[in-house]
Amino acid sequence: MKILILCTGNSCRSQMAHGFLQSFDSNLQVYSGGTKPAARVNTRAVEAMAEVGIDISSHRPTDVAVYLSDKWDYVITVCSNADATCPVFAGKVGKRMHIGFDDPSDAVGSEDYVKSEFRRVRDEIRQEFAKFYLTEVKKLQLPKCDCNE
Repeated sequence: MKILILCTGNSCRSQMAHGFLQSFDSNLQVYSGGTKPAARVNTRAVEAMAEVGIDISSHRPTDVAVYLSDKWDYVITVCSNADATCPVFAGKVGKRMHIGFDDPSDAVGSEDYVKSEFRRVRDEIRQEFAKFYLTEVKKLQLPKCDCNE
């Protein structure tokens, strides 16, 4: 199963979601991209994920254009304001979904407060993508029953 996670900068929320989905099932083909990819993954996102045992330090922001000709089972946007900031993906997609989150990189204040926002959003991403995995992915991979046997 191929899943693409999209955001604008592909440096934070989409990278965390990518890391969680891959940790749930290493057989999934998970990718992430953005319409205006940042130069690198946000270091605070890397740190927040490391706190829960997931290493995304080798991830790199990727332009969504790289994926336009690919076929996807799911394309999921994660920007909290999808209409204004997230890319519209017009590729070959089985199912489009939006699972929105606040952008923790917008947090302003003390270092403790900013870190707490990254942790809060990380935990929300883990919860929502675990729900997606269990209700969408696992459901699709269950063996089909031939009830006439």
